[in-house]
Amino acid sequence: MSIKHYKPVTPARRQMTVSGFEGIDKKARPEKKLTQVLKKKSGRNNYGRITVRHRGGANKRKYRIIDFKRNKLDVEGTVLRLEYDPNRTAHIALIEYADGERRYILAPDGLGVGDKVIASESADIKPGNALPIANIPLGTFIHNIELHPGKGAQLVRSAGTAAQLMAKEGKMAQVRLPSGEVRYVRMDCMATIGQVGNLEHENLSIGKAGRKRHMGWRPSVRGSAMNPVDHPHGGGEGKSPIGMPSPLTPWGKPTLGYKTRKKHHPNDKFIVKRRDEK
Repeated sequence: MSIKHYKPVTPARRQMTVSGFEGIDKKARPEKKLTQVLKKKSGRNNYGRITVRHRGGANKRKYRIIDFKRNKLDVEGTVLRLEYDPNRTAHIALIEYADGERRYILAPDGLGVGDKVIASESADIKPGNALPIANIPLGTFIHNIELHPGKGAQLVRSAGTAAQLMAKEGKMAQVRLPSGEVRYVRMDCMATIGQVGNLEHENLSIGKAGRKRHMGWRPSVRGSAMNPVDHPHGGGEGKSPIGMPSPLTPWGKPTLGYKTRKKHHPNDKFIVKRRDEK
């Protein structure tokens, strides 16, 4: 996937880049039966209170229902088209199965229109096919990984990411995640072969503030520009130091490296190697 640059006719255009969208059907409307209304929350909870700051004002969009479970077993499907999904960084593929049913899946790198995909215990090891981890050879790159059988994929779903199957021990397999963490995953969990597509997404430059507003992000004000009543960094005459050894959040908690994970988290027993271990 290429990156498109513009002539610098404005200051914003000089910096902005967009995806080239090769292979993506730009004129296709999303499958109507596979979409649903996406209500705007603007960072509010059910009481109307802001729980996530700096959100609101995004463009209207519909949610595409993605088949994260890949539970249509032993039925071959054909890729009708690749589509852009405004709700995620990865592109999606519309699959039509032999019985006429259509579903969206995450489009792995290398998948094209007309390709065949299948979810089966005996499926070939090629991009887009889904298998139980027990049936995937060691060293294979995978994505769309389940943590609980039948629940649907929870790991490795963003653009350009891939995990690697490292080892198998009894009923558990060791998987190295994109962060570098190595963790146990049950062998009967489903995973999809290959790397998630849209590899160039991480290299895109937003270019201007307005484009970020279209995504639903509102401006963020520096704590040092606030008053002491509003932020721990606020106050002082002119531009002054924050007056403390390390930065704090607006609620006075340490930030920039402060560990917030529980010391005895229930999932610790599944982690073989931390992402931050040398």
